[in-house]
Amino acid sequence: MWRVYKWNGHYIMGDLISKHSSEAAALKAAKKSIKFKNTEKEKKGKETFIWLDSANYMPLGVIVKKSRG
Repeated sequence: MWRVYKWNGHYIMGDLISKHSSEAAALKAAKKSIKFKNTEKEKKGKETFIWLDSANYMPLGVIVKKSRG
């Protein structure tokens, strides 16, 4: 399950925007609601993060997937 989070002024993973079953759908929803310019995909352990940044690399949100097993 891919979860899209928006920066709420205090935390990057602040407000949950939506949940999606595919990465493409999550990116499409993030593009519509957050309007980011740059992305960076990172994998740490069992989690996959897609960091969403503005044109000057200020953090705007993140897409997170926690995999099982």
